[in-house]
Amino acid sequence: MLQLTSVDLKKEKTDTLVIPVCEDKTIHEDKTIQFLIKTAKKIEEFKGKKGDEIILYDMTGVKAGRVIFSGLGKLDKVDAEGLRIFSGKTVKTGIKKELTDILIAAPASGKMKMEEPEVIEAILEGACLGNHIFDKYKKEKKLKPIKKICLLVNADTAKKHRKLVSRVAAVCEGTILAREWVTTPSNDKKPEQLARSIVTLAGKVKLKTTILNEKQLKAGKFGSLLAVSAGSQNKPALVILEYNPGNAKKTIAFVGKGVTFDSGGINLKPTSGLSDMKIDMSGAAAVAATLITAAKLKPGKKVIGVIPLVENMPSGSAARPGDIIKSYSGKTVEIGNTDAEGRLILIDAISYTIRKYKPHTIIDMATLTGACVVALGDKIAGVFSPDDKLADAIVKSGKKTHERCWRMPLPDDYKELIKSDLADIKNMSSSRWGGAITAALFLSDFVGDTPWAHIDIAGPAAAAKGGAYCGSGGTGFGVRLLSDLTDRL
Repeated sequence: MLQLTSVDLKKEKTDTLVIPVCEDKTIHEDKTIQFLIKTAKKIEEFKGKKGDEIILYDMTGVKAGRVIFSGLGKLDKVDAEGLRIFSGKTVKTGIKKELTDILIAAPASGKMKMEEPEVIEAILEGACLGNHIFDKYKKEKKLKPIKKICLLVNADTAKKHRKLVSRVAAVCEGTILAREWVTTPSNDKKPEQLARSIVTLAGKVKLKTTILNEKQLKAGKFGSLLAVSAGSQNKPALVILEYNPGNAKKTIAFVGKGVTFDSGGINLKPTSGLSDMKIDMSGAAAVAATLITAAKLKPGKKVIGVIPLVENMPSGSAARPGDIIKSYSGKTVEIGNTDAEGRLILIDAISYTIRKYKPHTIIDMATLTGACVVALGDKIAGVFSPDDKLADAIVKSGKKTHERCWRMPLPDDYKELIKSDLADIKNMSSSRWGGAITAALFLSDFVGDTPWAHIDIAGPAAAAKGGAYCGSGGTGFGVRLLSDLTDRL
């Protein structure tokens, strides 16, 4: 679907040519494109301002049926995210117009503030991600993705960055896969169903896969995970995915929270938020999709994905507030609130991962707390880690991919808030404030000396309203972030 191409616009026939335009600077070296832009700017409605768009048909000098001019605004304000937004919007316009293929003219890197690979990657990412349509539950499929998206560059650039195209395609495919899992309703992704779906797709890219079922989890004494699933008739599962290049000197482990539906358990959630609780497995989706992506990108590190899958429901067999359970690590946990369930499944998965794989780094990703959304809004994830180098790497990857992350504090004195008089630790803070921090501190009690970070994606995991290159529903947040981070660590 994605490709770099070098063609003579005067000779090569194309259905749709797309040209990004800055209002104050020339960003294209091709004389033909410069001529087309001058023609477009003669029209009063188009000056290249951000959001400007005009479509001209059968223009002189090119064999294009239509030329779409899209404004980027002033050059000094254009960054990689601006290019993603441009190409995502362009593709969405093409979808609405029922186009089958488009040719996007890439700005010349020498005229931008970015390096050539960054320009190409951003445009291709926005285009690929914007081409996703989730309509599996609609009888009438009104819209269709564009079949072919080409980026117009010179011949040397096309040859030089051919591998970059395949990387972008793999990462975007992983992001879209995570989106689809998250947006799928809970009745079609019960824990065992989702486990089978993950393992089936992972097997196709030759990942080593393991599923621990309820019987095996009981035998393995995953007491904390099992306590969360106790109220549901749908059985839990623990999925392990392994990418091992053979001679890797470093092992990175990702753990993803997978609550396929979170009712809150006995501490039932209010009605207003219940329908959105299908997204509470967004961390699991991101981790699974990242491992599948890693199998395609083949990093020189061993990468492990551990994914606990449960459904949190109220019933006569459900765990109760006040219960004391024994976790996989052997530590006991007093349940202060059954709606603080994500941290319970994560501690068993984290403890298991550290004991079995002894990773150099372990990172968990979870839609863990509403408190993090209150702190950072719905577009930024919170990063919690005592390791400065690891936290910095995550923030840098988030900046590059625009899956933005902000480092949050882990103050030791806040641990007093999760002390229990009866057990080793309590899953709920004694204060209503700082909930994202105390949740992270709870997790930190189970990581020992292993370099660890927790990424709370409760805000950006899903979007109520679609954007330039993502529709409403699951965003796939974390796949691009973790894929880039794998290369940094």
